[in-house]
Amino acid sequence: MSISSDLFTRAQTLIPGGVNSPVRAFRSVGGTPFFTKNAQGATLTTADDQELIDFVCTWGPAIHGHNNPLIREAISDALFKGTSFGTPNPYEVEMAELIVDLVPSVEKVRMVNSGTEATMTAIRLARGYTQRNKIIKFAGCYHGHVDSLLIAAGSGALTLGKPDSAGIPESLANETIVLPFNDLAKVEQALDLYIDQIACIILEPFPANVGLIFPNEGYLQGLRDLCTKHGAVLIFDEVMTGFRVSAGGVQERVNITPDLTALGKIIGGGLPVGALGGKAEIMDHLAPLGPVYQAGTLSGNPLAMAAGIAALKLLQSGDVYTRLNRMGEQIANAIAATAKELGMPLQVPQVGSMFCVYFSETPVNTLDDAIATDTDRFNKYFHRCLEKGVYLPPSKYEANFISTAHEQGAIDQACDILTDTLREL
Repeated sequence: MSISSDLFTRAQTLIPGGVNSPVRAFRSVGGTPFFTKNAQGATLTTADDQELIDFVCTWGPAIHGHNNPLIREAISDALFKGTSFGTPNPYEVEMAELIVDLVPSVEKVRMVNSGTEATMTAIRLARGYTQRNKIIKFAGCYHGHVDSLLIAAGSGALTLGKPDSAGIPESLANETIVLPFNDLAKVEQALDLYIDQIACIILEPFPANVGLIFPNEGYLQGLRDLCTKHGAVLIFDEVMTGFRVSAGGVQERVNITPDLTALGKIIGGGLPVGALGGKAEIMDHLAPLGPVYQAGTLSGNPLAMAAGIAALKLLQSGDVYTRLNRMGEQIANAIAATAKELGMPLQVPQVGSMFCVYFSETPVNTLDDAIATDTDRFNKYFHRCLEKGVYLPPSKYEANFISTAHEQGAIDQACDILTDTLREL
């Protein structure tokens, strides 16, 4: 038995499913998950001493790879001063200044401890600000394990949602309307049907928890216009795309400004973090200024803030995004060209340092399109790549990430493995 297998066996007797986050269990792809004992740069070393080129990057935060020396030094300096104060600290102010400077929609920001906490607070704030209860979300967009956001679509396009998890009351689900992504007409229809009842529309502007889906031309602007017309708050969940597709996220890239933005991942430099920001008029409804309550013992934690500040400053140096995009294009083009050569149905959507692999003849524009892709072929592809030393996300519904620590040699090696494995399939 391998060391990872032994650890997983032990973990299953102590931890539900043997993991502390479901996708790590490899249930989607089958098999036993590996355990990591060390991570440096773009490489993971498993408990069994296999070295893997990592395209998961801790699910997004590690945009500078693992154990970056400048981020490690920032954490060390902060650690020497104390791990938590329970009072305001200077790092919080510097982080707020960086976020406000970089993200177009953010005039004020509140630090929290996770992306889930950020989206939860955004929903509460939108409801408190508008004095409305219902919200619109989209099938395929994941916003953390918030009760009102873990909702599946009903049988019809405009039916109210049904809980997607045990423990969520039907009454709460009834306040959530789930619509198909990329269908603006359905949004307009819902806003007209529930006139003056919709507090907000929340979405991932580039849905990346279903692989990687791009909005149709005019879709995001249409959402912006509809929210303005109906007095609803437009919330961009940029926990994943924030500071990754550009310094200002998707909203900077497409020049569309939401009312509120949820952030996380990269702004913690690898430590737990989240943030909510947006128009000052809306943000000032948060306590202690306003009636919408939110609090957190470890919010603005000095270690997480120090790490995040270092990560954001590194992103502002040189041609980081140009280089990340070049690597992303190299991988996507190599996979797509090989699939074309083989006559294999395959799509490789890519933006900047994000990409995914869909085994499908047609482009994926909705959750239903993603579900219809070839799961069996993806699972075989995942395991064979892993055996050869490339770690892709263990689910066809997850995006891949590239870091600044991926050297050209690692990208070239990964391209060879990714394309050779396609030929073997």
